[in-house]
Amino acid sequence: MSSPRGGSAPDEDDPAGGASGDDDPRPGSSDRNGPDDGSRASSNLRSDDASADAGERGSDERGPHKSGPRRPASDGGGSEKGYGPRALVGRFRRSDHDAVVFVREMLSSVAIVLAIGLVLFAVSGVWPPMVAIESGSMEPHMQKGDLVFIMEEGRLAPDAAHGDTGIVTARAGERVDYRNFDGYGDVVVYRPDGSSYETPIIHRAMFWVEKGENWYDEANEQYLQADSCEALRNCPAPNSGFITKGDANPSYDQSDYMGKDPVKPSWIRGTAEVRVPWLGWIRLTFSGAASLAPGLSSGGLSVAGASVPGLLAVGRTSA
Repeated sequence: MSSPRGGSAPDEDDPAGGASGDDDPRPGSSDRNGPDDGSRASSNLRSDDASADAGERGSDERGPHKSGPRRPASDGGGSEKGYGPRALVGRFRRSDHDAVVFVREMLSSVAIVLAIGLVLFAVSGVWPPMVAIESGSMEPHMQKGDLVFIMEEGRLAPDAAHGDTGIVTARAGERVDYRNFDGYGDVVVYRPDGSSYETPIIHRAMFWVEKGENWYDEANEQYLQADSCEALRNCPAPNSGFITKGDANPSYDQSDYMGKDPVKPSWIRGTAEVRVPWLGWIRLTFSGAASLAPGLSSGGLSVAGASVPGLLAVGRTSA
């Protein structure tokens, strides 16, 4: 039937009620498809963001280097907790254990003494360059327990020295006013009769004699224990050399009961230059001479540097 307005009436059989055939006649079809696609996309985006954040955090924690466990840096001699040479030396230097501290201090002291001895040797030209006084034969100018620095006799020899010996005698020193240790002439360290087994003696060089010379007539009578040259074992002089005497002794070394020969230049180890009080007791303590009464020598074998590097015990029994 035609519409009174000229339009066609809707088909009663058409359930769409005139709706276009292009539209989906199923209610809710667009709601199911549209919203589900959006949810899945949002979920994927959130997952990607979370993965990216986790990756950035992991990268920050690991730093710019590749991931993996870090290896301790090597010190070239074993780690601090290891047993390499550097590690052991480090622990030895920092240890507070009593035994380790004692050993460390002893090694340090020995190293200091050796270093000083080497420097003094370079200056003096004599080894050992220091001697410890173990008798009172040079009192009051040298005391038992003094440490005396000696120098090679030819170094810095004054013009008044006898010949090429480098030694100024007391007789020559009196003429030119040359003094050493509050007396005229040089104080020398020598081995009696050139012996390497006897304790070296440190006494003053009094005057020089020639081989075969009657030195009794040239000597000071108050320092002689004889009435003539014939009464002396070594007069005339069996060899050229120095007549010596301890400042505290009443007679010459060549005139007392031991009757030593005149001191040859080759027997002399050096001249005394400087003394330091008390430091010689270290050497005397090790050698056993410290327990002797003042003025007495140990009389035994004295090996240079056997107890304390760079120290030699010297002395002479007072007559």
